[in-house]
Amino acid sequence: MSSVIDLLKSHRSIRKFTDQPIEPELLEELFIAGQAAATSSFLQGTTIVRVTNPATREKISELAGNQPYVAKAAEFMIFCADLKRAGNYCEVYEKSFEGDFTEHFIIATVDVALMAQSLVTAAESVGLGICYIGGIRNNPGSVSELLELPKGVYPVFGLCLGYPDQDPEIKPRLPLSVVIKKEVYNEEGDKEMIKDYDEVIREYYRTRTGGGHGISWSEQVAVLLGEKSRPHMKGFLAEKGFKFK
Repeated sequence: MSSVIDLLKSHRSIRKFTDQPIEPELLEELFIAGQAAATSSFLQGTTIVRVTNPATREKISELAGNQPYVAKAAEFMIFCADLKRAGNYCEVYEKSFEGDFTEHFIIATVDVALMAQSLVTAAESVGLGICYIGGIRNNPGSVSELLELPKGVYPVFGLCLGYPDQDPEIKPRLPLSVVIKKEVYNEEGDKEMIKDYDEVIREYYRTRTGGGHGISWSEQVAVLLGEKSRPHMKGFLAEKGFKFK
């Protein structure tokens, strides 16, 4: 089996890091690897803000839901969807900036995810660990203020990066037959497969390092989708110029 495939299949989120710094040369190579990801329409709509100030890191840690690894990881960066950089050139070429269309928001956000995952794969290939931080969207306005993000730029997620100080289990994913469909979308047999998968996840949570709550996957996602989730995001994005025309 390909070593790359084995690497991708071994992904875990790391929340405890050693004090070892990441060498500047290696960090630059990771950024270059991330930049090599696909980008829709060659927009290159990602800006990464590398946060090194300890006080700022502590503040973001609090804003993200008191996640201590934000402050303690060797590196912490925030990936932003950026339409401003490209939008600056509309006037140069006598074009009316129309960057508030939904499609522009989608391609910039997808660009961010693609670049981040390429960087993550490169990082894990050299023994680094990572943890995505979606919690920055708990308080996106405050995070944007700290980072001085202008209109046309919004923070999508954070990323902790460093040398692992733990070896957590790999979290089982849904059965492929539930996720991969042939020709058309259908749910035949899915409920039975998910019922079995729920037991796998319950056991994973019960037995993983440090113990857990024993909740099933279906219950977990029902809670997620059955409650309001960051309702402030629509208004925040509108303020940032993403109005979804």
